[in-house]
Amino acid sequence: MLGLGVERLRGDMNRLLALLFHQGVLDEQFLQLQQLQDESSPNFVSEVVNIYFQESEKLLRNLRSLLMDREFSDYKKMGVHLNQFIGSSSSIGAKRVRNVCVAFRIASEQNNRLGCLRALELLEHEYCYLKNKLHELFQIEQQRLLAAAVRYPVQH
Repeated sequence: MLGLGVERLRGDMNRLLALLFHQGVLDEQFLQLQQLQDESSPNFVSEVVNIYFQESEKLLRNLRSLLMDREFSDYKKMGVHLNQFIGSSSSIGAKRVRNVCVAFRIASEQNNRLGCLRALELLEHEYCYLKNKLHELFQIEQQRLLAAAVRYPVQH
């Protein structure tokens, strides 16, 4: 019975990943990140992604505060934040977040405040969706690891 649980959870993970790839939320870089995970670092992907989330929260706050300033005119500073966001999103395979950042950067290069506001709203939406789905994926993975540990206890 426990074996079925492990396999069901593996299937749930694969279906969720397939959905995220189909929706364009993730790209092959995420798979490359997963390949770096092994027994010596079983939480590698979730640790890297959690660092990404912490940095992204800061970048979103910075972008929001820049745009909310009525006297805002520092589009170059916004571009620096967006370049960081594009780079970190690319490194974990967050394709849709990266694409929104690219469009946001184009609006900032054109000094288009309204376009930037729209892009920020879309970026926050895409980022929240990514964060929720990856948290869901990591929860399933933890359940699978726990089920596997119960089924195959470590022998000393």
